[in-house]
Amino acid sequence: MIKAIVYTSNTGNTERYAKLLGHQLDLPVYTLNDAKKTLERNTAVIYLGWIMAGRIKGYKNAEKYFCVRMVCAVGMGATGTQLQELKDHNQIPSSVKVFSLQGGFDMQKLRGVNRMMMSIMMKTAGKALAEKEDKTPDEDDMLDLMMNGGSRVSMENLFGPIQWYERIRDQVC
Repeated sequence: MIKAIVYTSNTGNTERYAKLLGHQLDLPVYTLNDAKKTLERNTAVIYLGWIMAGRIKGYKNAEKYFCVRMVCAVGMGATGTQLQELKDHNQIPSSVKVFSLQGGFDMQKLRGVNRMMMSIMMKTAGKALAEKEDKTPDEDDMLDLMMNGGSRVSMENLFGPIQWYERIRDQVC
């Protein structure tokens, strides 16, 4: 039985999703650091982490300590995209359900190497996307996030994770 939601957030979007999901599922919500101090090893959890260069931040650490049953990866891409890439890149076992959630972007909240990497990405990928003639609606949205910042956090994006949890809620890890 899943006992908690554990997350790692950088600019606040993942934290917002974790709290929304915790409220909806009536589960306690902890940062990864607090969860390691509060929960026992191998506790069944849902893990939410932000995406950076294809990696779900904190996932490997959470996986070593907890029985992660579901992962919600929060990034700039549209909700429900990049699932296979995320599974492969993060070596997530097939027994763990993976969802991607569109979060947001705020350059002002990034620091150090993360800020530098996103600045480079905006200059390269952002420029290429801006010059692309036949952009999809998802690409237009990604470009808008890169250029103007903002948040796409919503309850609607949590529909899949909530449905999945309700189906498996009483299963043992």
